[in-house]
Amino acid sequence: MDTRIGVVTFPGTLGEGDVARAVRTVGAEAVAVTAAETDLSGLEALILPDGRSYGDKPTPGLRAAAAPVGAAIVAAAGQGLSVLGIGNGFHILCALGLLPGEFSANASGRSVCVDQWVRIERGDTAWTSRFDTGAEVLIPLRTAAGRYHVDAATEERLTGAGRVVARYAGDDPTGSTGAIAGVSSADGRVVGMTVAPEYAIGPLTGPSDDGLGVFYSMLDTAAAAG
Repeated sequence: MDTRIGVVTFPGTLGEGDVARAVRTVGAEAVAVTAAETDLSGLEALILPDGRSYGDKPTPGLRAAAAPVGAAIVAAAGQGLSVLGIGNGFHILCALGLLPGEFSANASGRSVCVDQWVRIERGDTAWTSRFDTGAEVLIPLRTAAGRYHVDAATEERLTGAGRVVARYAGDDPTGSTGAIAGVSSADGRVVGMTVAPEYAIGPLTGPSDDGLGVFYSMLDTAAAAG
């Protein structure tokens, strides 16, 4: 039986089709999950795609986090479900309190759409086990509100605990604290990243196939869980 990975769609989400294609590319089943869903049983993992849910108003991820599925995500994550938030999905995980930090407009005040090098800082999470720690990968970054920020004490705590999953390699086009491009929960099962691996699964969709490692990592995690 295929690994069942839920893909959550909120009003305004744009990346669910690309995420579902990436999930199918690695041989898993993409299961559509709406904002009204309250039962996430039967899933091996869950992905919150990118795409300005509710137009990012009043702030990125806030209204999406208040949808019925938000409480279901928190409950499922508490029971060990692996969850990935990409772009706006990362915003939502922060708004739900599953990950620390908040987001604002890029430091330049401009939208960013670039092929971005990021360095994997933690290669043992549910979503990064296929990467070597320290590896640099090329994955698209498409965001207008990608500036991740935490206070200095929180950054130090995240770094010390090994919870920074990725940092921008070279220039950081968002102005994020510590050039952070991804963080995880303490157990490594919940991960948020600003770059979009679903657009880097082959030459027809992006600059590399580096993003496939994210989705294959999830298959490994699901297999290990039995």
